[in-house]
Amino acid sequence: MTPSSQTLGLIAGNGRFPILFCQKARRENYKLVVAAVRGDTWWAIRFFADKLCWVGPGELKRMFEFFKNEGVRKIIMAGQVNPDNLFDEKMKLDDEFKQLFASLQDRKADTIFLSVAEKLKAEGLELMDSTLLLKDNLAPKGTLTRRAPTVAELADIEFGLELARSMGRIDVGQTVVVKEKAIVAVEAMEGTDRAILRGGAIARKGAVVVKAAKPEQDNRFDIPVVGPRTIRTMIRSKAVCLAIEAGKTLIIDRDVCVRLADKAGICIVAA
Repeated sequence: MTPSSQTLGLIAGNGRFPILFCQKARRENYKLVVAAVRGDTWWAIRFFADKLCWVGPGELKRMFEFFKNEGVRKIIMAGQVNPDNLFDEKMKLDDEFKQLFASLQDRKADTIFLSVAEKLKAEGLELMDSTLLLKDNLAPKGTLTRRAPTVAELADIEFGLELARSMGRIDVGQTVVVKEKAIVAVEAMEGTDRAILRGGAIARKGAVVVKAAKPEQDNRFDIPVVGPRTIRTMIRSKAVCLAIEAGKTLIIDRDVCVRLADKAGICIVAA
């Protein structure tokens, strides 16, 4: 695609990822048509969108019609939608969403996202690589902070990476928390921050957080993302090291992450 006169659709979830994408897209002169999710998307998204529509988590038909009416053909998905919505009995689902849920063989992340991608395709909408404009924000290989990992932390990183990839292979989660080769938390549906807090409560202090892409990672959705909120959560949990995969993990506000980590004595390393 060439930036000039191109339109991109964005399904914006929570966190800074959608904002980061919007900023880059605007700099490259894309027209941005944004479907923001009520209860998840940061309200500031309105300052970046050329066209904006707020949709409920269960309003697929409205989102499809919005994109098609705006001439969108290519769509990016950025940011998580609160997984608690899956079990919210008060959430209203339109017929499109009800049909999607009825067709699912399970409710693992990849199963849901792949079904959404197929629904988009059926509507003439193509779901693109979510790192399309953000390759420069993928983690470079090496130690990103002043402090390098200790020998003990390196052993936990090696142990944790193998475990995280195993969990990703069966689509459980991307993050594990380990201490002295003990598994203190494995991320499930609750997300990275809650997994870190749960692991920190067990480890007390000194835990190593490892986040890895799935072995068959589909970059259209659910790519590994870390940011300042991740580091602040680690500080609360007294964790000491964050290990991520180089070239596969998106870092939001890298300078802020490194500054926070350095101040707290946390090591960030991309393997």
